[in-house]
Amino acid sequence: MGFPGTWMTESESMVYRVVPKCACSTIGQIMYYSDHSEFFDGDIHDATGGLHKWAIEASQPKIQKNVTSHASYAFTCVRNPYTRILSSFFDKICGIQRNGRRYRGNLVPLLIQKYGIEVEGDFDQIASFRRFLLFARDTIRWKKPMDPDIHWSAMAGHVSTFIVNGGTYDRIFHTETFNEGMGDVLGAIKTPVKVNLKKVPRFNESEGHGPKRAHPVEDFFDDLSMHLVYEIYKRDFELFKYDFENPANKMPTGEIDLKEVHAKLGSRAS
Repeated sequence: MGFPGTWMTESESMVYRVVPKCACSTIGQIMYYSDHSEFFDGDIHDATGGLHKWAIEASQPKIQKNVTSHASYAFTCVRNPYTRILSSFFDKICGIQRNGRRYRGNLVPLLIQKYGIEVEGDFDQIASFRRFLLFARDTIRWKKPMDPDIHWSAMAGHVSTFIVNGGTYDRIFHTETFNEGMGDVLGAIKTPVKVNLKKVPRFNESEGHGPKRAHPVEDFFDDLSMHLVYEIYKRDFELFKYDFENPANKMPTGEIDLKEVHAKLGSRAS
């Protein structure tokens, strides 16, 4: 299976396991800058050079060798499951993507037809989101009407493939304390180009794709919605230390225990 979703600087100063909707655009740009003294001109997900990616066939042997020998500092970044699934809804379901089309072609028409979701005009954001949440649960629990999408599948699943296939994380930090976490990563390694985190812009490539969220996070989650979120993301809340009981609290409740993460996500049964 290898190391899907894994990026590595060309200098091999660091290795990063991408978790969608968790500051991956900013992290990728920082990695690119740390080698080239400039940011990639465009969406870093579109870059086919200047950064090793598992999706680039020529990069795979280099990533495989590095990760299995733990030759470089390896890290990833996670996010509160409530804000992550909301972000996925507004970006991927309500938004127009950078190719000028709806995400995954017929996905939105399918959701409109089968789940009664609305995405046009002055629609009821809360009602449509809760219907989307049912769809997300169906894809993850039963893989119907389609396989789960990487943007709303559980973070633990993304994080685990790296461990199961022979990788070891040196750091997993929270998006909500990004500067502190990314600062720890950069402080632990040597890069060809020094990065001043305070001067790095936030590369939120999904911003502007969809409508603005019209309500506080907690308004989107009633008792049923919270139950569905817990059903989907139970391990994410527990392993990555987020508050399930209070959707209004996006901040982590504690430090991530790397030993616990490796132990619980390190078997193929996980």
